[in-house]
Amino acid sequence: MSDGAVTGRCPGCDGTPLSAAERVELEREWLHLTRATLPALALDRSWPVKADHCFQRILLDNALGGRWYDHVAARPAYRHVDAEALARAVELARAAVQGEVDLTDLNRRSLAWRGRR
Repeated sequence: MSDGAVTGRCPGCDGTPLSAAERVELEREWLHLTRATLPALALDRSWPVKADHCFQRILLDNALGGRWYDHVAARPAYRHVDAEALARAVELARAAVQGEVDLTDLNRRSLAWRGRR
């Protein structure tokens, strides 16, 4: 498993502007991954979180390199974060589904940025 770095190519990850339709699709995938796919896998994978907002926190924090709310001015975060960061977060979610990143490690990193163990 990797340390959480996004290594694959994903729309928006390289800073290339997304069309409005591509942004809508990226947000749709984000919501599906964090509200359905990841919570459904949580128990079988023994992940420390199960709620959608926890997955969103973990993925956005790691995509941004710190607490997401230090980087995103408005809520909901997925609508207001820049496309490149959202694309990185989606890519991390995909990697977690595939078992290519350790979600528990990503959670530890997120909690450390928040001053928690």
